[in-house]
Amino acid sequence: MTRHKDDPPDLYNMLGTKDDRKTLDRQFKSAKSNFKIAIVVDMWLTGFDVPFLDTIYIDKPIQRHNLIQTISRVNRKFQRKSKGLVVDYIGIKEQLNKALKHYNGGNSGSGLDEVETSLQVVVEFLALLNTELFAGFDTSGYFSGDTLAQMRCLNKAVEHVLRTKTIETQFMGYVKRLKAAYNICVGSDKLTQAQRDHVHFYVAVRSIIFKMTRGEAPDLMQMNRKVKTLIAKALDSSGVDIVYNLGQGQRTEVDLFSPEYQDKIDALPEPNTKIMLLLKLLQQQIKAYQGENRARATVFSERFEKLVDEYNNRGDLTEQREDIAAQLTKKAMETMDDLRADRDNQHNPYYDILKSMVAKYDFEYPEDKLVELADAVVALVAKVSAYTDWSNRDTIKAELQFGLMELLADHDYPPDVDRDEVYAEVFEQARAG
Repeated sequence: MTRHKDDPPDLYNMLGTKDDRKTLDRQFKSAKSNFKIAIVVDMWLTGFDVPFLDTIYIDKPIQRHNLIQTISRVNRKFQRKSKGLVVDYIGIKEQLNKALKHYNGGNSGSGLDEVETSLQVVVEFLALLNTELFAGFDTSGYFSGDTLAQMRCLNKAVEHVLRTKTIETQFMGYVKRLKAAYNICVGSDKLTQAQRDHVHFYVAVRSIIFKMTRGEAPDLMQMNRKVKTLIAKALDSSGVDIVYNLGQGQRTEVDLFSPEYQDKIDALPEPNTKIMLLLKLLQQQIKAYQGENRARATVFSERFEKLVDEYNNRGDLTEQREDIAAQLTKKAMETMDDLRADRDNQHNPYYDILKSMVAKYDFEYPEDKLVELADAVVALVAKVSAYTDWSNRDTIKAELQFGLMELLADHDYPPDVDRDEVYAEVFEQARAG
């Protein structure tokens, strides 16, 4: 059950602690436990793998991916279990047909009969991946090697996919379709073990790339423990996971630019993986810098966009690939170093806003007066932002705008400047800070 902080104490405490709920979780997953029936609302419906679970009763509306994942709770193979039973109390057939149609690329069909279509999609996309994108790639380390060989193979596969932006985009799209189809027909006995293993391999590669570029991979909750462990070890063995976590704020700011950090970056053996990770970390740091100084962060955002364009348009010229990778890595590291130095200088963000307007509107304004005006803006913002939840209160925002207009007029900041634009920039900076 769920609970709310406003529930009566007796009811609230009846549900136990977080550890109590973890105990229930473990017991329900144990085939030897007497805990056989659970009534749940929005819990244990997705990513909760209990292979011996054979029956699910549905009495609430569920749609799309959540519906597919919910009924998939009972389609896992287990010893003498041959099928799962879905007992429908609310009428999910229409939504199920829509979900099956959606995850088969919008093909028309008879809904439940589309398991056969999903099987065909799995076969077709495995063939595309094997013969088109991974032709000539040695996967033996993953399928027949020890754990270390499997990890190395996954890392090499990631590097193989990251050769060009075109290949990366194609691969991520193929595997997304493959996984969607596999979710529907995963319980079919027409799938061979070799096909299942190849699905897991490609989904594992996609999950690593997803984690490197966007965050937590959505596939991880659905993957079996062995593959999840392999992904974690593959990330860690290349140093990617360590450096990735640095960029998530799990270490101090000093660590990010320390010699130790630089060594971790340099130690990454795969050049394309290194570039992608550098770009991800650089993007995170620029975003963090926006909270400190929007105007200066914009300068680095422009440099970042140029790097991304170079990365995406690097092509597939094998003889030049290493040189291009080295050049991009150097530029990315230089941008990181410049960003560090810029942040260390601790610019007055409001000075930089006012200075940027001088450049944008191409007028002259004495430096000493610009510094004086910027200091006055700092004092005004400090006064206004002292109010609780000030950025959501219209009266306080009006006070900031009126005070800023007075300051600009008092300091003869040229009237031909769009002062509403100045206010908008100052407000956003104040809110971010």
